[in-house]
Amino acid sequence: MTNLKSLIPNVFLMLAVVFFASCSGSQELLDPSERTLEYLRSLDEETLRGLDTDQDGLNDYLELYEYETNPLMADTDGDGLSDGEEVNEYETDPLNADSDGDGLSDGDEVNSYNTDPLNADSDGDGLSDGDEVNNYNTDPNNSDSDGDGLSDYDEVMTHDTNPNNADSDGDGFTDMQELDMGTNPNDSSDPMYLDSDALETVNFDFDRSNIRSDAEAILMDNVEMLKDAPAFRVRVDAYTDHVGGDQYNLRLSLRRANSVVEFYVDNGISENRIESNGLGKAPVECTEAEQDENTPGCERNRRAESHPISTLKYQPNN
Repeated sequence: MTNLKSLIPNVFLMLAVVFFASCSGSQELLDPSERTLEYLRSLDEETLRGLDTDQDGLNDYLELYEYETNPLMADTDGDGLSDGEEVNEYETDPLNADSDGDGLSDGDEVNSYNTDPLNADSDGDGLSDGDEVNNYNTDPNNSDSDGDGLSDYDEVMTHDTNPNNADSDGDGFTDMQELDMGTNPNDSSDPMYLDSDALETVNFDFDRSNIRSDAEAILMDNVEMLKDAPAFRVRVDAYTDHVGGDQYNLRLSLRRANSVVEFYVDNGISENRIESNGLGKAPVECTEAEQDENTPGCERNRRAESHPISTLKYQPNN
């Protein structure tokens, strides 16, 4: 009996040694692949601060008790950035795949588009980064993607123009130029533009200034084009052939110019849109082969040219 009593203290001592050994930090940690959240929560702070189970750059203690991220998952919100990158580099929310709520994941903003994952509108144009990338295919880092002088927002929300095409209607004028001129950037016929050779030339009989029937048809076509292009004036330059004296031919060329002007006015072109010049003999004399068979000189030089003159503020493609 006495021997049994003497053994009891020794048994308690052995149990205490085993207990304290099991609770000490010298116990062997489970392999990372075997760890669970429950297991990690059973560890003390010092041990957790020395562990980074998912190798994301944040220790397990911070993940469990400060950021509430998953220490077993390197990218808790699945946005393409590790929890450590979000906390330590980009200051984004490791629990929210789209920290600024712009429709792009933080990972895509950082790795694909070079946009600011903390600013929903990186270029400040009024369109969110997500709208620019997903809806309009515009550059979220450039407020004027097509460089026409209008912001992407204004093109999309105000003018209904194409923010990726500086000339939405393809008429040679940029969208900004059209708005500046008061024309429609979505209508290729506004403004109507006349090229330098748009208006036809008419010819005259020898020593005559009256408008022939074939010339009337040509001039009527010119009239219609001028009516459709109110931003254009017209300059009439009239010539003669090289037969006769210079002064006589100068007067004849003036009469020819005046005949064309009168035709334009009679058919609805305001006189203040027209200027005219009688320039005498044509600058280049006809060759022998161009001489008229039954008439002195040649018809090519007996002419009145109509030149369109733009009053528009801009020229196309400039």
